[in-house]
Amino acid sequence: MQARVTAVLVARNGAKYLSRTLASIEAQSRRPDALVLVDTASTDGTAETLAAAPATHRVRIRARAGFGAAVTGALAAMGAARSDDEWLWLLAHDNAPTPTALAELLAAVEIAPSVAVAGSKLMRWENHEVIARFGESVTPFGATRQLVTNERDQGQHDRRDDVLAVASHGMLVRRAVWHKLGGFDPKLAAADDALDFCIRTRLAGFRVVAVPEARVATAATAPNARVVRAAALHRRLVYSPGWALPLHWLSLLPLALVRSIWLLAVKRPLAVPGEFGSALSAATDSGVVPARLSLAATRKLPWAAIGALRVHSSQARELAANKAARDDERLTENDQRVSSAAAPRPGFFASGGAWTILLLALVGVISFAPLLNASAIAGGGLAPLGTLGQLWSNPIDADPFSYVLAALGTATFWSPSASVVALYLLAIPLAALAAWACAARFSTRGWAPLAAAVLWALAPSFLASLHGGHLGAAIAHLLLPWLVLAVVGAAKNWSAAGAAALLFAAVVASAPILAPGLVLGVLAWAFTHPRSMHRTLGIPVPALLLFAPLIATHSARGDLLSLLAEPGLPFGGATTSGWQLALGSPAGGFSGWAGVTEALGLPYAAPLVTVAALLAPLAALALLAAFLPGSRRAVPLLSLSLLGFLLAVASVHLELSHVGSATFAIWPGAALALYWLGLVGSAIIALEALGASAAIPALLASGGAIVLAIPLLAAPLLGLVAVHDSDGRMLPAFVTAEAATTPSIGTLELIAQPDGSLAATVHRGIGTTLDEQSTLRSTATALTAEDEAVATLAGNLASRSGFDSAAELARLGISFVLVPAAPDDSAPAIVARTRAVDALDSDATLVAIGETDNGYLWRYLGQVDEVAEPTPSPFWVAALAIVFAIVAITALPTGRRLRPAAERTDDDSPADTFEEDDSA
Repeated sequence: MQARVTAVLVARNGAKYLSRTLASIEAQSRRPDALVLVDTASTDGTAETLAAAPATHRVRIRARAGFGAAVTGALAAMGAARSDDEWLWLLAHDNAPTPTALAELLAAVEIAPSVAVAGSKLMRWENHEVIARFGESVTPFGATRQLVTNERDQGQHDRRDDVLAVASHGMLVRRAVWHKLGGFDPKLAAADDALDFCIRTRLAGFRVVAVPEARVATAATAPNARVVRAAALHRRLVYSPGWALPLHWLSLLPLALVRSIWLLAVKRPLAVPGEFGSALSAATDSGVVPARLSLAATRKLPWAAIGALRVHSSQARELAANKAARDDERLTENDQRVSSAAAPRPGFFASGGAWTILLLALVGVISFAPLLNASAIAGGGLAPLGTLGQLWSNPIDADPFSYVLAALGTATFWSPSASVVALYLLAIPLAALAAWACAARFSTRGWAPLAAAVLWALAPSFLASLHGGHLGAAIAHLLLPWLVLAVVGAAKNWSAAGAAALLFAAVVASAPILAPGLVLGVLAWAFTHPRSMHRTLGIPVPALLLFAPLIATHSARGDLLSLLAEPGLPFGGATTSGWQLALGSPAGGFSGWAGVTEALGLPYAAPLVTVAALLAPLAALALLAAFLPGSRRAVPLLSLSLLGFLLAVASVHLELSHVGSATFAIWPGAALALYWLGLVGSAIIALEALGASAAIPALLASGGAIVLAIPLLAAPLLGLVAVHDSDGRMLPAFVTAEAATTPSIGTLELIAQPDGSLAATVHRGIGTTLDEQSTLRSTATALTAEDEAVATLAGNLASRSGFDSAAELARLGISFVLVPAAPDDSAPAIVARTRAVDALDSDATLVAIGETDNGYLWRYLGQVDEVAEPTPSPFWVAALAIVFAIVAITALPTGRRLRPAAERTDDDSPADTFEEDDSA
């Protein structure tokens, strides 16, 4: 007797596929005895297409049911099975079988009574020569493995017969077995539904076979990672022995954490929330108990019965190797297409980049030769760094720049200050390397990167920042080209996005004045590249987290503008005019040329004319870029340059920091780095557009920059800069020796001010290191209780009074008083210092130690209280560590990877299928 076949066609929003699918069913050489058409809440023309097709039964399900639930609902609507020998042929709207598909399936099951499920070979909808899926299995740990995916069909798998599982689409299943097993697990509506059903079929004593001659075209895409993971966890809880179930349940969240780290490493951070979501869903899965009861009621064979059909380690490696080979083949084809369309990039050695950087390294070492034997650098905005432990133990409201200094000092952990010395000696070649790499990324000829290296390394604002000890501005200058590269790359991959987030945080922490410009730049890039917006919009997040404590504190004080204050020791120079800023000079004096022209007896306007002439080639190239091919890239760069200039002008007018009676504007060198970046970038675009004619303009621009930098390069050799070598001591040797055994020992420093007042500062231990400097203190406009106590003590110590200084010295933990030389030769400052020294000499509570290299020193011999140093919040440290660890793992480069099908976003994507996430 011929077996009866009922075809169940389930459709949802598949109108564009149904015509071909229905025609294929009609064309079968062995037609099904009954055809059931099921519409599951479609919103396109699916219902109308199904209504026009001939069918035995039509069922409309109002809710968005999964594939298995739709089949079960259709069978329930039909009534009981007609015979034990009836078969169900399960199809979706995008399943077009070949004319002999059903006949081949029936031929396979009719000769093997033990077979309860037969699966078709699923072929790609648009290419019938490529196998989409054929056969499924699991590893010993329960992970799903497709036996064949995306392979060209050359008959290599036509001998495959017994398998652990087959796909649901095109499946032929005995109706009695379907009812006995309860159909597909309702908790596996979007993934592993057929896999689970076939495993239960095997354990119930039946066979599952794959029929290679039965071919069915499919347009279904793989389910997303969250759905696959949720299905795997559900199956693990259902299949596990009773004694292991609590252990599996307890391991859900810890395992999600471990897997999340792995997902970050393979650049799939968007899958991390889904990983935890899947774990939480599994932890509250109400379908586990019914599924376990159903499995226990139908299982007749032990789990060992399917052991031979699992994918074991050797086979899993083979499957992975085959997939990798196919992916590499596709990547190679893509690379060949790209390389045939794109011109080659200039080589580092072949184009002269290595020689240029080597020469600039020699220039940098010669220029800063006075620092060659230094163990630390001081002067200007610089001070030595603390120990490695101190670098990483700053309080919660420390400047974010302290984390940059901690990372820098860790490079020479045995002597953190040595890293600053190394940075100074290597600053010029490091800047050149960054600029060359950035320019080479967008260039096809060698002249443009070479010019970029020279122009960026010898930028007047960069050299002036180094001279004045503005370490944050110098670091920002070094990192800006790398940040540009990373932000551009973030449009394509997660490694670049992670690197961009780290670089953005480092640049903004080093130079907060750049934050408005960089945020606008990142937002502009994100909105002009909407398909990568999910990566680029997250770039500023780590920086925001770093600044969060400062933002909260400044908000409470009502001075959010102080967030832009320059980190480090407050230090300023001469007043800078708008013309000087426009010519790239942040410190006045037209990049040192004012002194040169004055020495030569040239007119007052000579430095302005000289510097303008030297920069004219660069300015001409930058402006010309707006009218040459590539102007689409030049205009944003010129806008960035204008923004940098406006920030520089704002900097010189924002006097946010103060020490004693002196106030200090924000150093404009950092903002000028952004200004210079736009100019140099535009000039590089112009040189690219000029092609073979670029040599002379590149030489003129580079030559002008070299001549312009001569006074700045010579300044350290002539001792005309604020920074100098240091032995690392900030306080007298007597104090430093005491601090070795008593780290919290206090020293009150009284500095005479030009207006005749005294500035009082309390140092702890060896002195206030650079990483301990706080813009919260330097920008504060109101005195704290401790500040008032120190001011009262200082005022009474510096004048003859009846004040009991011993009690206050003891309470504040101060054992030494230091009066350094007056910072200038003004009469009020000298008088104030002399008066203070006389008063301290006459104070019976103090013992004069005498004149030291740091000034006149006194000691209080009484017992002082122990003063607790502020410590960082462990919760905040943990939060920062977690966030930056995530970003760092994401930034680590990995091998080339094709995006999974679920991640692709083609405009002509297939309609919904029943292998997609129903809950999305």
